[in-house]
Amino acid sequence: MIGLGFVYAVAGAMFLAFAVLGARDGRWFNAAFHLLLAVSLLLGDRLGDIGNGLLVIALIAVAASGRMRSRRTDDIVEPRPRGSWLFAPALIIPATALAGTLAFKFIPTIVDAKQGTLVALTLGVLLALLACYAWLRPAPTAPFREGLRLMDDIGWAAVLPQMLASLGAVFAVSGVGDVVGSLAGQAIPHGSVIGAVIAYGLGMALFTMVMGNAFAAFPVMAAAIGLPLLVRVYGADPAPVAAIGMLAGFCGTLMTPMAANFNLVPAALLDLKDRSGVIKAQIPTALPLLLFNILLLWLVIR
Repeated sequence: MIGLGFVYAVAGAMFLAFAVLGARDGRWFNAAFHLLLAVSLLLGDRLGDIGNGLLVIALIAVAASGRMRSRRTDDIVEPRPRGSWLFAPALIIPATALAGTLAFKFIPTIVDAKQGTLVALTLGVLLALLACYAWLRPAPTAPFREGLRLMDDIGWAAVLPQMLASLGAVFAVSGVGDVVGSLAGQAIPHGSVIGAVIAYGLGMALFTMVMGNAFAAFPVMAAAIGLPLLVRVYGADPAPVAAIGMLAGFCGTLMTPMAANFNLVPAALLDLKDRSGVIKAQIPTALPLLLFNILLLWLVIR
């Protein structure tokens, strides 16, 4: 059955190609970083907990060394003018993801239904790559070199979402949600729906600002306030509680440097003088949006 193993294999092969190309260009620390990612994706389930832990420590050591070099500008592939049709291959990816998600439900013996969207998304990427080869006829390594340039520009921040999401899972397992829930229970007036909603919405935003990722904040706030108060006590539907809570968390993403891949990397790519310029530009949108999400959740529960 096709599942996450297929997704990991494709991603691992891509990072392995990045490692080989980086080594050929003499960017040894970049190559080591990408090789470690490739090993994690291709062999992570065979390394065990200690092996994966050591691999993560090695990743951190390479990233913290400061020796990872940014892109080279002398090997940029200049695209031939193709007009708006140049975006056609990119549209193959979401189209395949949507079609595959719907179609895979009818063939559960071939594709894992729980991972159907990710499998379809990966197929879309492969189809788009083949379409580009057939249409644009680049050098065999050109797509991987361009992908490597982008990855080298992003640097270590490329793995930040995965690590922060893992941190959220660790926090949930370690009982941080119970501690936060106990503190929130003391602060929220008994029987106050609006108090619980505000605590949940603000908590999602604040924890996201601390962790840098709403997916890391959600397990904590769901265990602390979302499930015990909003769902069990006040009878809210879990679906909007989860969805609107995530939206509130995303408001925190807009306002934190911890979300480096969203807020610091674009500033670096655009060579902004103010490295916090992206965050400053987003705050006037994030705060009203957070207030709207809290109000929306309160109206849903009422």
